[in-house]
Amino acid sequence: MPTYLHKLLKMQAEGKGNVSSTELAEYMKIELIVVRKDISLTGISGQRRVGYDVNELIRYIKKYLGWEETIPAVLIGAGSLGTALLGYDDFGHYGFHISEVFDSSPEKIGQKIYGRVVRDIADMPVCFAQNPPEIAVICVSNSAAQDIADKVVSLGIKYIWNFANVSLKVPQDVVVQREVIAGGLAMLSVRRKLDQAEAEA
Repeated sequence: MPTYLHKLLKMQAEGKGNVSSTELAEYMKIELIVVRKDISLTGISGQRRVGYDVNELIRYIKKYLGWEETIPAVLIGAGSLGTALLGYDDFGHYGFHISEVFDSSPEKIGQKIYGRVVRDIADMPVCFAQNPPEIAVICVSNSAAQDIADKVVSLGIKYIWNFANVSLKVPQDVVVQREVIAGGLAMLSVRRKLDQAEAEA
């Protein structure tokens, strides 16, 4: 769905009014029937020989993904990866807004990164006392990740986007999405190895 949305937003910016399932299938390099099944999940109906209204399809996909409203988030860890996430402009299209940034490094605390001032991790209890964000994005070292997870859970955050390469232990009512960068690299490396084996055969 996010990939469909990326393509549709580009079409919207170009002023295109309608899009067909065939166009999306060619863009995604997947079967047409898969695109039709995916889009049917959103509840939208297309018109024969016309396709889907681009603006309407964007609305339906955002609603299906829960991106029609802004999702407040906080980032913990203002290192290289955390800084890169702060600079990712497309989050706005997905209703995802990182409002606060925290770090434990004295060198980083007080710095301004993409319009956000880095605050001390020790300040989180005060900052979240009245209105905790819904999502915590963890971009700290593997050794510090569990401690940070414990802290944000104790402050009422139920959803964690974890970029540390470690499995977090959290209560059953807390949802963790773990991003393993090595996983994508592994798939690419295996494909490269298979292609080389075919070329040598």
